Amino acid sequence: MVAPEVIKAAQSGDRDALITLLREIENHVYRTAYYILNNEQDAMDAAQEALIRIYTKINSYEEKAQFKTWVQRIVTNLCIDKFRRAKPTVSIEQHDLSFTDHKTVEDEVMSTYIAQDIRDAIDKLPEHHRSVVVLRYLQDFSYNEIAESLDLPINTVKSYLFRARQQLQNILREYKKPSGDAVRG
Repeated sequence: MVAPEVIKAAQSGDRDALITLLREIENHVYRTAYYILNNEQDAMDAAQEALIRIYTKINSYEEKAQFKTWVQRIVTNLCIDKFRRAKPTVSIEQHDLSFTDHKTVEDEVMSTYIAQDIRDAIDKLPEHHRSVVVLRYLQDFSYNEIAESLDLPINTVKSYLFRARQQLQNILREYKKPSGDAVRG
């Protein structure tokens, strides 16, 4: 993610290093915020707030944790606080979905619908399950990194992921049921 020397330079007051650092993480911060909040404007606000917090708290970062995990904890906590305050409505927008490896337009459309169904299903998860799913499957965090980011025991992370996968399967099964099932003659 970010070179350790850039982090150290930023901590020692090098303004250019701090700007470089923030630029290197801003897309990651926004993506995480968007996956958790599922709203572009809220995600931009949360990402900006997270970057400001990172800017002001850079000296509190200690090398005990990975920098990526430290940043993730800040972003996730801000998003969870924002989510609790706002109780956002579900608003799904096509955002950065591009499927270029498909052979036909039909395949591309089906992939878009499938991705949309998965996104809808993730949005229906309870907040704590959604957070671990986003970090594990969309941000590619390890169990240990998730545990550090969310300040949870690793067994709790595993349990949340297990339950979230079950919930996602059930939700997606509901999407697959044909609407005319009751009318069979």
